[in-house]
Amino acid sequence: MAQKLVAVKGMNDILPPDSARWEWFEDKVRGLMRRYGYANVRTPIVEPTALFVRGLGEVTDIVEKEMYSFADSMNGDQLTLRPEATAGIVRAMVEHNALYNGPLRVWTMGAVFRHERPQKGRYRQFHQIDVEALGYAGPDVDAEQILMCRALWRELGLVEGEDVRLEINSLGQSEERQKHREALIAYFEAHAPLLDEDARRRLHSNPLRILDSKNPAMQAMVEAAPQLTSFLGETSLAHLDAVRAILDAAGLPYRVNPRLVRGMDYYNLTVFEWVTDKLGSQGTVCGGGRYDGLFEQLGGKPTPAVGWGLGVERLLLLLEAVGPAIEPPVPDAYAVIPDAAALPVVMRALQALRDAGVKVQMHSSSNADRGSMKSQLKKADASGARHALIFGADELAQNQVTVKSLRDGSGQQVMQPLADVSTWAATLQSLT
Repeated sequence: MAQKLVAVKGMNDILPPDSARWEWFEDKVRGLMRRYGYANVRTPIVEPTALFVRGLGEVTDIVEKEMYSFADSMNGDQLTLRPEATAGIVRAMVEHNALYNGPLRVWTMGAVFRHERPQKGRYRQFHQIDVEALGYAGPDVDAEQILMCRALWRELGLVEGEDVRLEINSLGQSEERQKHREALIAYFEAHAPLLDEDARRRLHSNPLRILDSKNPAMQAMVEAAPQLTSFLGETSLAHLDAVRAILDAAGLPYRVNPRLVRGMDYYNLTVFEWVTDKLGSQGTVCGGGRYDGLFEQLGGKPTPAVGWGLGVERLLLLLEAVGPAIEPPVPDAYAVIPDAAALPVVMRALQALRDAGVKVQMHSSSNADRGSMKSQLKKADASGARHALIFGADELAQNQVTVKSLRDGSGQQVMQPLADVSTWAATLQSLT
């Protein structure tokens, strides 16, 4: 016997009934995007490695440790499975000159890949919702995107401030970050004995990343490091104040976290994260911010932009922990077919019902014995369907079907004509 093959570690199959939760969530996201005027885009899973080195920053955990990169066996090109979606979207906008006619609001959904140690809420293949407003410079769009997240939480049954909390910060502009960088280097050099290997390696190449360290032994020292807000100029502070004013007016509570830096180097001005304490160490469920310099880094014209990303698996874990139960989809009706000889007539009727929008599950069998009427009705009940459609010999002799109610306790049975299914199809959906 051949050896059984299994999925790659950290890359998971999504099967029924769990897939129903994904469909439910994806439907909520699609509806939200339509209401906010965001159009769907889809970019390749494989991109040039240089896209992420230039876009995310060479001295970041993602680029240094987590990317799945390889050489194309045909031509030697260096390629990478995308570790996040924003860089690919910006690359597509630049390549196709997609903003020629003006700014765009776009979103995408799909798999991303990071070579991490798999644990609950952190996988090597996971899925992201990615939302981008491209060509918009104002703080109103930053705030709109944050409030958009709140609308999604409410749609999903989560409570902001309880199940998820908002943290915001400003990373200012490049010249302000440069002054802060110099102050950080001087500070960390003065505390060199407390730095771990990662921090020492990044001290001169990217000291801002040290602020994102999760090493408990360094936390007190990191907390006392110079804060970027002390170096922000009038324009950067005004942008942050404008975002805060809109959030305050909307009644959305938040915390200004001066240590919030995010994991990519392309951010400037507003950054934000939605966090939870319901998932242990995997506390961030959504994060994003403004990245006005990324278009230029990737060969495009100067273009302001802001966006956010959401990890689907982690959010579904949060919903499982605190949210409402998500029931799998059930059919409107279940077709009971005692005699296989009736299948040509029955399947024509079922197709007419499906064409009319009715969700119908047909009883099928893996062998010639289709099972008794009683056993089929049991399966109809177990399916969750509201109605059983009984295609018995007596019914078919009269060119009719018996519609039996399964959920209201009445067990009512009504004969319906097969000749004109459209006249009664809607009655099967009225209770669903």
